[in-house]
Amino acid sequence: AALPKATILDLSCNNLISLPSDFCSLMHLVKLDLSKNRLQQLPLDFGRLVNLQHLDLLNNRLVTLPVSFAQLKNLKWLDLKDNPLDPVLAKVAGDCLDEKQCKQAAVKVLQHMKAIQSEQDRQRQRKLQAEREMEKKREAEQRAKEAQERELRKREKAEEKERRRREYDAQKAAKQETEKKTKKEMVQTRKPASSSRPAQPPRHRHSWSRSVLRILLFVLFCVLCTLAACKLTELQRQPLCVSVNTLYEDVIAALQNHKTLQNMLQQNSQQ
Repeated sequence: AALPKATILDLSCNNLISLPSDFCSLMHLVKLDLSKNRLQQLPLDFGRLVNLQHLDLLNNRLVTLPVSFAQLKNLKWLDLKDNPLDPVLAKVAGDCLDEKQCKQAAVKVLQHMKAIQSEQDRQRQRKLQAEREMEKKREAEQRAKEAQERELRKREKAEEKERRRREYDAQKAAKQETEKKTKKEMVQTRKPASSSRPAQPPRHRHSWSRSVLRILLFVLFCVLCTLAACKLTELQRQPLCVSVNTLYEDVIAALQNHKTLQNMLQQNSQQ
């Protein structure tokens, strides 16, 4: 790593088990020999060695290659012999027994890794799309749930309002009914005091005045009959009729005197 501008590096026959993470900072490497080691895998960011043209991985313990291997666009030569490769990858890489086969291995392996990378990108995109759709679905469900809760709260408020209105109407009706009963009782209690008691005395007074009037008329009738009998019949010489005639004349005279006195007083007042 202290030689970042190195272009050729030979690490063959060193029993290397792995490469450190900062190995891929040697981005100026053009030729790299890692043959006859015990490498089980390459760093995940091995594709950073974009200038690499020649790569020898003979006789290691590699099964697969990192997906970033597809970024080695300048790779021209590749040897993967004597590795326990995945059957598909082994078939793509071939034997690399001569220069031509090693060059073909580089081209075919790059194409294969690019296909894997594209498939992984598609899977990643599908996964992201599925996650976005799932997120949208969750958001839609959340919005639906919130809308349902708002509708439920709105319905509960409306029901509470309707319940209060019914209670108020019931209380108002009960109050009106109580007021009606009270007024009815008051009217019933007032009727006997106002109709029965005062109505009877006028009836008695009316009947009493009638009786008095009848008595007076009867007395007057008797007096007139007596006076007529004493004046017009032979009974006028009887002591009773004499008294009656005398009384009648005295009354007539008194009335005349009263009339004469009234006339005199009237004349004096006019003078």
